[in-house]
Amino acid sequence: MPDVASATAEAEPPRATPPPRVAELAGGVGGAKLAQGLQALLGDRLTVVVNTGDDLERHGLAIWPDHDTVMYTLAGLDDRERGWGIRDETWTAMDQLGRLGEETWFRLGDRDLATHIVRSARLAAGERPTDVARHLQRALGVAATILPMTDAPVRTEVRTDDGWLDFQTYFVGRQQQPTVHEVRFVGAAEAAPTPEVLASFDALRPTDAIVVAPSNPIVSVGPLLALDGLRSATAAARARGVPVIAVSGIVGGRALKGPADRMLVSLGHESSALGVALLYADWVDAFVIDTVDADLAPAIEALGLRVVVTDTIMTDDAARSRLAGDVLRAI
Repeated sequence: MPDVASATAEAEPPRATPPPRVAELAGGVGGAKLAQGLQALLGDRLTVVVNTGDDLERHGLAIWPDHDTVMYTLAGLDDRERGWGIRDETWTAMDQLGRLGEETWFRLGDRDLATHIVRSARLAAGERPTDVARHLQRALGVAATILPMTDAPVRTEVRTDDGWLDFQTYFVGRQQQPTVHEVRFVGAAEAAPTPEVLASFDALRPTDAIVVAPSNPIVSVGPLLALDGLRSATAAARARGVPVIAVSGIVGGRALKGPADRMLVSLGHESSALGVALLYADWVDAFVIDTVDADLAPAIEALGLRVVVTDTIMTDDAARSRLAGDVLRAI
């Protein structure tokens, strides 16, 4: 009589290995682009822990720039030409605010305003920022999970020749023109990662990964690392064998978007992929650089990092998925 158990085992197809779980540390545009590529490959196995140091209040509303850039991108609503906000936006409310004498240097489109109105009303009713964020994401059909790094207020400020400026005044109001001499994260010492953020890290295993987006290392990744709880959660994951893979946002010595290159130099760092690797070397395992920076690979490897050289320019959906695949192959 045949061995039924053996026959059944032989008949069963091999079980597919599930894709890895990834926790991405992200700022705005660069983080959103890589997150879109990762979401295309991982779906709901992706968690994006997003910087909240850029958050602000305008016209009585709570504005979360980095969270919303990631959310709109993962929902397929992002404006590719401007690089922020919602595609095919209208500006009737902002124009009317200007007529009423309000400052309008921080532009908010009509559909974008709806997000801020819903958010602000729910926060005023006592909901946690994380719960509000998850409500908005579910309403827009985002497959991945986007988590604010903390529910406590943290605000990035930069010191210029004009004194201390809140980040959005520097970034949008002054169009990144002042030289930055110092950066601080107000409230970070008292803030802690949310239980959801910590749980997303605790769930990671050696076949998974923490991915650091090609975001500004000073004012996008910096606020995340300013939370002691997030640093210790990263260290604990690494101790379990979870790799940390960072993607350089500096290509050929320049930032693809924003002031990261000028900020690195004014704060005493090198504006290069090597300069970013030096900032990350004590807590990252692998470093992804662009092909134009391939000659920097030996110097980065000398820091103890594995180096992946590939095309990191995310010009379209296919390029975002391709880079995401290269990152995942580094696990």
